[in-house]
Amino acid sequence: MTQPGREDITRRAMAEGFDCVGITRADAIPEAADRLHRFLALGRHGSMGWMETRAGERASPLALWPEARSAILLGANYAPARDPLALLDERGRGSISVYARGADYHDVLKKALKRFGRWLGEESGAPLKVFVDTAPLMEKPLAAAAGLGWQGKHTNLVSREFGSWLFLGVILTALDLPADAPEEDHCGSCRACLDICPTGAFPAPYELDARRCISYLTIEHDGPIPEAFRAAMGNRIYGCDDCLAVCPWNKFAQTSRQMAFRPRIELEAPELADLAALDEAAFRSVFAGSPIKRIGRDRFVRNVAIAIGNSGDPALLPAIEALLSDRSPLVRGAAVWALGRLDPARFSACRAALAPAETDALVSDEWQRPGSGPP
Repeated sequence: MTQPGREDITRRAMAEGFDCVGITRADAIPEAADRLHRFLALGRHGSMGWMETRAGERASPLALWPEARSAILLGANYAPARDPLALLDERGRGSISVYARGADYHDVLKKALKRFGRWLGEESGAPLKVFVDTAPLMEKPLAAAAGLGWQGKHTNLVSREFGSWLFLGVILTALDLPADAPEEDHCGSCRACLDICPTGAFPAPYELDARRCISYLTIEHDGPIPEAFRAAMGNRIYGCDDCLAVCPWNKFAQTSRQMAFRPRIELEAPELADLAALDEAAFRSVFAGSPIKRIGRDRFVRNVAIAIGNSGDPALLPAIEALLSDRSPLVRGAAVWALGRLDPARFSACRAALAPAETDALVSDEWQRPGSGPP
């Protein structure tokens, strides 16, 4: 068996559907551990306790797998055909993050990585491990070290060729491969990604407070959305692309060649009224094969109810009224808030007609505890 050369690795990666590939040493990101520990110490990970639980492994690929010598970083372009920010003006429709409009990238990339890994293992005989965003591994610093791009001021990877639209996969291998040069930071004085954030989630350039991020709030956060951030959500019902979409480097990005990443027509600009009517079975059916499925129906419809409240459209009142008696307190609470936005008079009458226990179920679980304020 022989060690594949750089050209062999690149050729095979492209054949498996990847758009770029870079190689770095497994010990190439020693500074990442300090940044991670500071992020966690400040509590900016919010309720994502899994980040803290496995922080030791996350700090370095060698902590995760001591035998690793090289990291092969593979990127798949998922750039959209249209500007996702345009949909934010269509308040009767829900805006879903571009990455979640097509097939679940975890599934697509994992299959391609396994095929690539099988080939690499057969060629070299060296052990390896495959990762797609599900292990305690910091892919973005590794990708920057491998020359795929740099971490921009929004903390996401930016590529000169693909802008902000790259899915990342990682193969750790015991092979000692020649490393590529890291990419330089090309953000310059630009701060477009910082200024566009609706909730001020960037305390400083290159720093993120997830607790204020709409992607975190609509996906990872499993309780009521803090009231301070609901209006800023607009019609964003799963994730937020603002800081990615505004990046000037996107002008070089070409639409993804992967059909799996093209948007499903029913997820490109869905009607909020239709989404509000989803029960558990319908939700699972609509979002089969989608990353949206993992947050569950209640959390998703919570987001939809808030978007309806932000729509300013009285025609959506029936959709909200139907959710006032939803089985989920999380959904009911969001519906109460939305009713107050769309029809304050009916909201007051509705509350006056409720028994105390019902008022608690509809309101108390939605508003934060007194004095807690936004994070």
